[in-house]
Amino acid sequence: MKHASIPNNWSPTSWQSFEASQQPTYKNSEALESVLAELGQLPPIVTSWEVESLKKELARAQNGDAFVLQGGDCSENFEECRSEIIVQKLKILLQMSLIMIMGMEKPIVRIGRMAGQYAKPRSENMESRGGVSLPSYRGDLINRPPFKAEDREPDAKLMLRGYERAALTLNFVRSLIDGGFADLHHPENWDLKFASKSPMASEYHKLVDSVTTSLGFFESVTGKSIYAQRIEFYVSHEGLHLPYEQAQTRFLSHRDGWYNLSTHFPWIGMRTADVRGAHIEYFRGLANPIGVKIGCDFSEKKIQALIKALNPDSEPGRLTFITRFGSEQIEEHLPRVIKAVKKIDADVLWICDPMHGNTEMTAKGYKTRHFDRILSELRSAFRIHRDSGSYLGGVHLELTGENVTECIGGARGLKEADLARAYKSQVDPRLNYEQAIEIAMLIARRLRAQD
Repeated sequence: MKHASIPNNWSPTSWQSFEASQQPTYKNSEALESVLAELGQLPPIVTSWEVESLKKELARAQNGDAFVLQGGDCSENFEECRSEIIVQKLKILLQMSLIMIMGMEKPIVRIGRMAGQYAKPRSENMESRGGVSLPSYRGDLINRPPFKAEDREPDAKLMLRGYERAALTLNFVRSLIDGGFADLHHPENWDLKFASKSPMASEYHKLVDSVTTSLGFFESVTGKSIYAQRIEFYVSHEGLHLPYEQAQTRFLSHRDGWYNLSTHFPWIGMRTADVRGAHIEYFRGLANPIGVKIGCDFSEKKIQALIKALNPDSEPGRLTFITRFGSEQIEEHLPRVIKAVKKIDADVLWICDPMHGNTEMTAKGYKTRHFDRILSELRSAFRIHRDSGSYLGGVHLELTGENVTECIGGARGLKEADLARAYKSQVDPRLNYEQAIEIAMLIARRLRAQD
């Protein structure tokens, strides 16, 4: 698949002539330039071959021949670059994909929100406590969580640590997959011990037994071994911190294109999706597949302008719209957004993010999401796309393999009072294991019913 041509008047640095939102201010410009120069010389984290392979898979999902599961942490932390945490994330995504494959009878494109999700947008540049104002925490790539002046000051050297943590994470994931961790003959490797008492456990294990029995039967009848050891696994992160992204953008002469080789699938958040802004300028020149978060305030004109800026050549698999409206507003906004895309005869991959539009704050100051509202938005997305003659090709979830209590509801009926028991996220609330499995089962049943 040939990628789109390089836009006129574009370079990895051309974004610097545009207004860039959500960017930190570094006091030491010399230290910043030194770090960026070093980043520019380090080996890429991903390869262009992997990037192009993902683009082909996304094109299949765009046509309804596959489904995308994109999931992971709202914001990764450097201290969580530990084998047990990485294994838990991989396990839950593998379990969810197995459920969806069996239910939907379609390939699943697995994309982890990991190995680079170290920067987060903030509503305010400054945070105030007790009459003291300091720069907001913008993720481990930029500054540190403690409310101290020395920790909140943006530190360019953290970009190097972010690169190292991302490379270590993806290297470990690749080693697990290449070593047979994802072998369908042994899905018991994916079990999470704490989830053994989950209401979902029985149904999941019946499904696993069905898979292993079917594989064994086929192999005994045919006398041939099914190669089911290796899967394709891709990573994504929000391309928020433009100096970091620029430093790892390389021109590859054999492909005649510019690639962001810090990740397979960079995406643009709602706060930085200004058609005349620096992020759109940077992203429009990449050969990577890219995503854009779409919210309630995106007009028809803006939707169409984003398509013309980011995918003027209508390259299959190039552009994904990740919609996030909330359960109470999806009925109003998703149909008009689909109509705006159809009006200019454009093709995009549609993914539903049922998390971000359903975030709320409790009386005790916990940011949470009601599981029923997450399910409601997802159900509505399937129905609206079907009624609009469109196809919902994926889901974008914030989740963890840990036994957290951050979202209300789900199989165990978590209540607001349960949040304090195991609330670990420093930014946004995530689905825990049981809630994520329940989502996977819903998707599998819904898509099979549609087919």
